[in-house]
Parts: sequence; C-alpha cells; structure tokens
Amino acid sequence: MKKKKTPDSVTVNRRAHYDYQLGEELSVGMALTGPQVRLIRDHHVQLKGSYVAIRNGELWLYGLTLGADTTSDIRLLATRKQIEGLERAKVAGSTIVPVRLLGGGRYIKLVIAVGKGKKKYDKRETIKKRDIERGRYA
Repeated sequence: MKKKKTPDSVTVNRRAHYDYQLGEELSVGMALTGPQVRLIRDHHVQLKGSYVAIRNGELWLYGLTLGADTTSDIRLLATRKQIEGLERAKVAGSTIVPVRLLGGGRYIKLVIAVGKGKKKYDKRETIKKRDIERGRYA
C-alpha cells in the first residue's frame, strides 16, 4: 500500500503571524498556467505583499511574485460555502491572509487564514514572548 505524501511547503508568509492574529485556516486550489506551475515548483515564488480578496463571488490572490519581479493575479478555487464563510468574516472586520503555499504533491494549494490586524503593542508582546521562549530573558 502506498503511503500518502504530505505536501511540502514551497513558501511561507512569515509576516502573516507577526502582523495578524490568525484564526481558522483553509486550503484552497489555484487556477494556474503551465509556466506559473513551473516557477512555483522551482521555488521562484514569494507571498510577501500578497493578499486575498473576494471579487464577483470568487476568491482572488493579488500580488503574488513569480519569477523575476512579475506579479500575478490568480483565481483561487474554493466551494461556494467556503467563500460565503470568508465573506461573512470579511464583513465582520477580518482580513483574508495567505499563509503558505503547498506544492509537494500532485496539486499546488494555498493555505489562507482569517486574520485580525494586530496593534503595535500586540506586536511587541509577540516579540517578547518569542524572546522568552528562546531564553534571552530570565
């Protein structure tokens, strides 16, 4: 019996955990062209500065950097029920944040999360907790 391979992280949005208080995560597919798939599989991709928006009842990823300074707008594949849930969270004041890109298996997926923006003092608290865990402060 074949063992199922867990998808590898191609890239991670490190700023997401620092700038947002993240809630539930959701894995969605991406409508990509052949060259885009090749660039992602070769790790020529950055999530930095990208964001997710709902336009005409569809999820879109804006500002994804592929290759040498080319940004792309990519349609995300999610069910109607998932999109409606994200729309409700957006109306309530949350943001949809791309967290990481998975591409180890057959499919390339994007993990998105509903997040609430942190204030400056919350960010300082995050840094303090991280430093305590590392053992910098006794």
